[in-house]
Amino acid sequence: MTDLSWLIARPVAHRGFHNMNKTRWENTLSAFAAAAERGYAIECDVHISSDGIPVIIHDGDLKRLTGHDGFVWQRTAAELATLKIGGTKDCVPTLEEALDLIGGRVPLVVELKGVPGHDAGLVASVGRLLKRYKGKVAIMSFDHWLIRDFAKDAPGIPGGLTAYGRDNQLIEAHFAMLAHDLAFTSYAAGDLPNPFVSFVREKLKMPVLTWTVHDQPAVDLTFKYADQMTFEGFEPDLVKVA
Repeated sequence: MTDLSWLIARPVAHRGFHNMNKTRWENTLSAFAAAAERGYAIECDVHISSDGIPVIIHDGDLKRLTGHDGFVWQRTAAELATLKIGGTKDCVPTLEEALDLIGGRVPLVVELKGVPGHDAGLVASVGRLLKRYKGKVAIMSFDHWLIRDFAKDAPGIPGGLTAYGRDNQLIEAHFAMLAHDLAFTSYAAGDLPNPFVSFVREKLKMPVLTWTVHDQPAVDLTFKYADQMTFEGFEPDLVKVA
């Protein structure tokens, strides 16, 4: 089994160390620089541009973050690079730019965002970039159709399931994804405990991150039922909170 102790060794800054989009916005190079300077691991979100380049942005719809109409998949990476995030100096970065900036200083967890019918090549393009990257990195997704491509298109890169929920239908769907060689999971803190997380952590010895932690009750849930948190809105200590 691959050693993933690095994945849970330090808190993970959700979309980088932003300040809740006041002056330093989510998923920007500024937020990634701030996280790396503080020694936090980083989580980011990746879509694919119309010309097949992985770009970092959470929403498929451009409106909330850039003020522009349309969708990420309709624009080239060069066009996206001209769009200001939240009216700041930061623009939509490529994954390659983020990797160059982080430079292996802290671990990176890349969440792949699927858009049915518009995400062909996403896993493969991310896989090619990360294969050359020298730092600690993992990939994950909510989207089961993307996870099914992890082993083929991003071999050797730890892959995880991003998940939520407690109801039986969701839990059963999560268990079904264990057929795809998952290395870890990232689970909604508010949905702990549950049978899936208990099984993968206790029986499979699989690392479990939580998302997204904003307060002490969620910190407490994390370290009772999981291994490490993905946080935002505060500045946790760089020690594992027991």
